[in-house]
Amino acid sequence: MDTFDYVIIGAGSAGCVLANRLSEDAATKICMLEAGPRDWHPYIHLPAGFIKTFHMRSVNWAYQQEVGPWTGGRSIYAPRGKTLGGSSSINGHIYNRGQRQDFNTWAQLGNRGWGYSDVLPYFKRLETRIGPGDDTYRGRDGNLTVTTMDWKDPLCEAFMEGAISLGIPRNPDYNGAIQEGVSYAQRTIKNGLRVSAATAFLHPALKRGNIDVRTHAHVTEIVFEGKRAVGVRYRRGGRNGSLHEVRAAKEVILSGGAYNSPQLLQLSGIGSPELLQSHGIAVRHALPGVGEGLQDHYAPRSVARVKNIKTINERRRGLSLVGEAIKWAATRRGLLSLSPTMVYCFWHSGETTESSDLQLTFTPASYKEGVQGTLEDLPGMTVTSWQQRPESRGYVRVRSADPFAAPIIQTNYLTAELDRRIVVAGMKLARRLLKSDPLKPYYDYEDFPGPDVQTDEEFLQAATKRGTTTFHPGCTCRMGPADASWAVVDDQLRVHGLESLRVIDASIMPRMISANLNASTQMIADKASDLVRGKTPLEAVRLQG
Repeated sequence: MDTFDYVIIGAGSAGCVLANRLSEDAATKICMLEAGPRDWHPYIHLPAGFIKTFHMRSVNWAYQQEVGPWTGGRSIYAPRGKTLGGSSSINGHIYNRGQRQDFNTWAQLGNRGWGYSDVLPYFKRLETRIGPGDDTYRGRDGNLTVTTMDWKDPLCEAFMEGAISLGIPRNPDYNGAIQEGVSYAQRTIKNGLRVSAATAFLHPALKRGNIDVRTHAHVTEIVFEGKRAVGVRYRRGGRNGSLHEVRAAKEVILSGGAYNSPQLLQLSGIGSPELLQSHGIAVRHALPGVGEGLQDHYAPRSVARVKNIKTINERRRGLSLVGEAIKWAATRRGLLSLSPTMVYCFWHSGETTESSDLQLTFTPASYKEGVQGTLEDLPGMTVTSWQQRPESRGYVRVRSADPFAAPIIQTNYLTAELDRRIVVAGMKLARRLLKSDPLKPYYDYEDFPGPDVQTDEEFLQAATKRGTTTFHPGCTCRMGPADASWAVVDDQLRVHGLESLRVIDASIMPRMISANLNASTQMIADKASDLVRGKTPLEAVRLQG
């Protein structure tokens, strides 16, 4: 049986950053276990390849959510990365940190050292920002390259002019002093290739020689001696693969993500006693918050038909696509170097909102109804709108004691009345943006929700029929004080009541942030690496206002 200092479960966005930082100490030995394969597939590295990896089960867990009370009887598809780099290897490349108040709220919930001024130094340490940005907020020499969309499109320009005409200002850096405004999207793409957590952090760290990465390693159980985590068991090569055990002299670190981390805790006997006993799992440690509190952004996509110009829908077919492939091979530019979202817009659902609570994205393309990731044949453009800080919470629970069975994922979208109000406000704003004067030369007609939809109730019904996940699940192993019934980890990310076990990934977020989650997941891991190593935290940034 092999013994390492640390065993990291999951080589995703958090795990790759952790492996990099922990391996800086040459005397430290790390074992990293990943259920998926190595990140060899070319579609991972080609930016437009996300449309292929979206359903590619070899690198994707391809989960399904349970039917929710406000999803119109639909089970929503929930992809998650299953390869080195995790979801950062299959996502839409977006880099979006969130708002100052998001992290200050974490601190106000009893989590010392997690306010915005505390986490900003870690955001900065992670990145090399190429492009405009105040160095008070942006990093210039980190592993993660962050660029701005360099592909100009008349529809994107018209959309941004339309936003300005509605009073939404242009913002050159939504990851700077303030988020609200409209701009081209920032993304983790460099020289026409994806920058995943694996390419940015893990692969460089592997050169140090003290990380043992084991792929196709599906962890089935955390091993304990009393209350101390001492190792893990896993099967190599699937359900019928060989069974192995590896030991951790210092810590076991769970970085499986918002779905898999709570599932593995529950399989290991940590969670709600009632849930565990119902599946015949022996209760090792009662911790009712495990898996509870799931949050995600729920987004209807408003679509308009386009005239007088080509959209990506037509340009990705036939000879046009051949030309784009040649262009990408020769210059690393063009259609195949793009993200699924071109423009980002942050604004308010109402006049009394203190900070932007709506996020809208624009792309000169549209997707087939009910088939995420498949472009339509007719020319189209899409505005996706969602509430930044939802109130609704769901859960992740084991389906059975079988570690290879997908977990039950119930997001409970729109169960909070506030969420329903804001999703309607977002759809109304999306309609105003698409019908703005600068887009008139290209706007043909509204395809969805359609001109017949006028009342709040009609908008809400449309949202329940066509809304989908934005792939931002979090909050299932929440960070909070020991006396909080919902808390799973403390502010050092140690599992309450257990020893030598931490959870370090998006699941520890105590509540949803106003952003896509990948940037903050990597920040969590970077900050946590200092906690694990007992290092003095980076000095908080002093900010005005």
